[in-house]
Amino acid sequence: MAEVRPRISYFKEGIPTPVCMFLSMFFAMVFQFNGGVFLPTAYQMSSALGCIQEDVNMAAYASYIGMTVIFPILFRLKARFTTRRILLTVCAVLVTCNLITLHTDQVPVFVVVCFISGFFRMWGTFECFSNTRLSVTPSGNFSVFYPVIYIVVLESIQLSGLVATHLSDWATWRYMHWLVIAFLLVVWLLVFLCTRPVRNGKKVPLYGVDWVSAFLWTLILFSVVFICIYGEYYDWLDSAKIRLALVVAAVSLMVNINRMCMQKRPYIDIQVFRYRHFPTILFLFLMLCFFLTVSSVLQNLFMTSVLGYDSLNAVSLNWYVFVGILIGAATVFYRQVVLRKGFKFLIFVGFLLIVAYQYYMYFLIDPELNIESFYVPNLLKGIGYGILYICLTIYIAKSVPFKHFFQGLCVLSFIRTSVATPLGTAILNRAMKYMQKDNIGLLSRNIDQSYTTQTGHSGFQELYAEVIRQTMLTSLKELFGVVCIIGSVFLLAVLFFHPIRSRWHYYQRRHRSQSLQHLHRS
Repeated sequence: MAEVRPRISYFKEGIPTPVCMFLSMFFAMVFQFNGGVFLPTAYQMSSALGCIQEDVNMAAYASYIGMTVIFPILFRLKARFTTRRILLTVCAVLVTCNLITLHTDQVPVFVVVCFISGFFRMWGTFECFSNTRLSVTPSGNFSVFYPVIYIVVLESIQLSGLVATHLSDWATWRYMHWLVIAFLLVVWLLVFLCTRPVRNGKKVPLYGVDWVSAFLWTLILFSVVFICIYGEYYDWLDSAKIRLALVVAAVSLMVNINRMCMQKRPYIDIQVFRYRHFPTILFLFLMLCFFLTVSSVLQNLFMTSVLGYDSLNAVSLNWYVFVGILIGAATVFYRQVVLRKGFKFLIFVGFLLIVAYQYYMYFLIDPELNIESFYVPNLLKGIGYGILYICLTIYIAKSVPFKHFFQGLCVLSFIRTSVATPLGTAILNRAMKYMQKDNIGLLSRNIDQSYTTQTGHSGFQELYAEVIRQTMLTSLKELFGVVCIIGSVFLLAVLFFHPIRSRWHYYQRRHRSQSLQHLHRS
């Protein structure tokens, strides 16, 4: 017998359930399009605003931090306000944030506005998805619900990059913000006309929230992101600003750990880190974000600096990642819902595809490569990306009780949206810099004017430009090779982790049993 899908209560009575579901997904997609800063247009923005590239990147990650720190209080906000009021407020705030972004050239204002934008962006997205869960899957099955969520979220990221790049190439980066404002106004109008103020439970005031810890977690994230983004610019620990940020992060973390242990209701409970599978999931997300950062940083560097492709050609590969994510979501759905199998095989396959992308790129690197050669590796990356994001989120939903589930998601978001990507980018850029220095010394040590004449180059400058190009190619290949080795070792660890852990638990139980027997004899 088919499951009866309950209607979404905050919509008016006359609107059919399929239309309500479509509108909720549309609202969520529009909120996800609102990025505060669109990284594909970062170069154009930095030129127009008269700031450096790092300032724009900092504003972008401020938006991610805002999305991250709101997780533990999402249900408290849902119990305090009606859905209609939340969506109307979110639309108004996001429109205001976009207007301020268009008209300010002050970097601190820019960063704060992007943080607020990320905070409300996640609030609106959560409100849309939380109301559609039982309509998507009346049984509340996470294995059905999360593929749907991540199709909307991950595909919105790919589409927003495509749209932002095309609009900035056709006109300026400001047109993307005007487009988002127009969409938000449409959402506000639809919410105003099609919804009603309904409260499904008792109104709960925002009492007992540990706002001090929330501020400290935000301060930690801002400090870490500041170090990663501005480290190269300020020459790392030679700069007083970087040292100060490091001290602020360390002190805030220690104070927060103390509050986690001492407070009755901390913002993030220490119990979250004690669940059996949570540290493993945290590490897997860290490695996933590192491998994805490798693909975005090194592939983009290769396509723009070596092959000379413009931004439109580079961003066109998003379509293959888009298709890959759909295939990945379908794979998780089939294995989890239809076959009812476990997570280990999916996790291994997902990482296998991500590492296969690294190997593919290692053997592809060539100065005459055409863009069609990038299609297959980016499709593989998209499939692995979709499988791992969805699979690991379902894994944590089944491993962490509901009481601490959103706190767990908050900690995971520290890794996947706030820390891992800028940290990975900083490590890769630093490694690339050292490799280029070594390689340029090796490749150019015999170059002089006589060598220029012997090789048939028209001038020393032309030859030196070729040396720089070959240095870039050699360094990229070396760095991809290092990542391939790391990926291979990591795959072996994933493959053999469960048998080793099972054996370890067996010996622990055996040792405890022998100890108890010895104690009993005594």
